[in-house]
Amino acid sequence: MNASTESVFRCGMVAIVGRPNVGKSTLMNALVGQKVSITSRKAQTTRHRITGIHTVEQTQYIFVDTPGFQTKHSGALNRSLNRAVTSTLTSVDVVLFVVEAGRFGPDDQKVLDLIPKNVPLLMAANKIDRISDKGSLFPFLEKMGALRDFREIIPMSAKVHDDIAHLLKTVRPYLPEGEPIYGEDDLTDRSERFLAAEILREKVFRWTGDELPYTSTVIIEKFEQEGRLRRVFASILVDRDTHKAMIIGQKGAKLKQINTDARLDMEKMFDGPVYLEVFIKVKSGWADNEAGLRAYGYE
Repeated sequence: MNASTESVFRCGMVAIVGRPNVGKSTLMNALVGQKVSITSRKAQTTRHRITGIHTVEQTQYIFVDTPGFQTKHSGALNRSLNRAVTSTLTSVDVVLFVVEAGRFGPDDQKVLDLIPKNVPLLMAANKIDRISDKGSLFPFLEKMGALRDFREIIPMSAKVHDDIAHLLKTVRPYLPEGEPIYGEDDLTDRSERFLAAEILREKVFRWTGDELPYTSTVIIEKFEQEGRLRRVFASILVDRDTHKAMIIGQKGAKLKQINTDARLDMEKMFDGPVYLEVFIKVKSGWADNEAGLRAYGYE
């Protein structure tokens, strides 16, 4: 790329898509350089489109982390998540399709089939650090190349800084020329209130593991700021009393741990002290009710 091309400012939207648990949120956070999307080993942690912004030299990358396309269940929550994916794909400049290196199954194919043919499509074969037999990687990438007209196929690990730098450099030429949309220090278009809810939800999933159904969610009842101090009053919404007991834990130990971890993460993200109070509410069937979902911020 010559110097004159490099001096042109480029700004565009990049959708990060893939089946659940291929590392989309971890990749998004690495690309932005700070945590803006929550991560968990539990599938379907990302519920909303999260925008992460990375501005460097003559480029502003606007990454959109989408929920993993859900093919196993068909409740109202999953229909809402799938709508978030398909609507994102029609409004971006580039699609980054993320797979787990060495592994491609029917769920990956279902997501690939959703991607419009008229958007530049790149593939990130993530988690190559987990492949012990590196010799098996080349035939896998060759097989991937035959599936679709990918502009680029990038083997990488979201945990390796050089791989992230290489991915950014690879994406840049596919972004349209244009002025930046956000300020150069902006990292996300989401509010602190939204980020507080996401952080708490991450801790709920992290501390309850697979015991708790993923339909649990978090509502911020009140978010106040006095100087540098933020006061956050939040409710964890669950489907049943048994789920409530899972979160509270023995003598309230688990809820205390969730609260502490969430508060520390919020203080780090907001760069100031946080007072966090968490309640648990039982609301049966909330995830199967379209009107209820909209009330809780789902599209």
